[in-house]
Amino acid sequence: MSRLFLTLTPLLLAAGAAQAQSVDSHAGHHQAQPATAPTVDPHAGHDGGKMDAQTADPHAGHDRGAMGAPADPHAGHDMSGMSMAAPNAPPPSAALSSPAHAADTVFDAQAMAASRRLLIAENGDVRTTGVVIDRLEAGFGDGPDAYLWDAQGWTGGDIHRFWWKTEGEGDLHGRLHEAEIQALYSRAISPFWNLQAGVRQDIRPDGPDTTHAVLGLQGLAPHWWEIDAAAFLSTRGDLTAKVEAEYDQRITQRLILQPRVEAAVSARDAPELDLGSGLSSIQAGLRLRYEFTREFAPYVGVEWTRALGSTADLIAAQGDDPDKTQVVVGLKAWF
Repeated sequence: MSRLFLTLTPLLLAAGAAQAQSVDSHAGHHQAQPATAPTVDPHAGHDGGKMDAQTADPHAGHDRGAMGAPADPHAGHDMSGMSMAAPNAPPPSAALSSPAHAADTVFDAQAMAASRRLLIAENGDVRTTGVVIDRLEAGFGDGPDAYLWDAQGWTGGDIHRFWWKTEGEGDLHGRLHEAEIQALYSRAISPFWNLQAGVRQDIRPDGPDTTHAVLGLQGLAPHWWEIDAAAFLSTRGDLTAKVEAEYDQRITQRLILQPRVEAAVSARDAPELDLGSGLSSIQAGLRLRYEFTREFAPYVGVEWTRALGSTADLIAAQGDDPDKTQVVVGLKAWF
């Protein structure tokens, strides 16, 4: 036991000495706040005379003579097997070898034809009917006060239609000067144009009634001009033609200004119809209408009419003025 004590005693004394030395090494030292020293310039002593205000070029001293455009990332790669097809190249021929409609590969031709007829009948063969009263007006000014009508309508589908037209004029006191009515077959030959053919019947209380064959073209020209042109061949052999053009210029959503021009020509003199050969007459009008609704629009305007050539001579011989201007008041409607 005494030996064990003698052996452990030096170890315990050494441990106590080590604990005593763990005390803060700065204990008792005076820690006055040191004065702030200026930051040492890392370039102190360097010659900056040759350095400008710009940051030094990191590549200074490097030989750039061999440096050019950025290296091609594909340099050294074998690209001979890669196809460089154009981005808009046509599809391969195999893509067009199948039928245009996938259903044709499943159903026979007879079943598909019946299905397509049904589809057209239910979705594409829409039947419509319309009536447009383009002008129903009274005119005042040169010559006797007069009334005039100009209307047309149709019934049928998008391609084939029955079309009718009528116009006429007379004195406001009730005397009819002349009237005409046309019955036409109309076929769409483009999205904006219809080819028309049929018959026209003229009615004149003071002259001969005349029947004409009609061939015309009606549609929408560029810049939204509505065109109606037709040639007429009468049973007497008289060949005449007429062209009408009008345009709707919207001033507001309801106020529309419409210029209108009409010209008539005749292939030969027809004194019984008060027509001379060549350009027989021209009309130019300007109408301002207000749409209370799209289907009902009264208007006021002015129209100038001039007979030309031998037609003017025939009219003057009857004591009438070949040149007249009238103020018109009327109505445009459709339903």
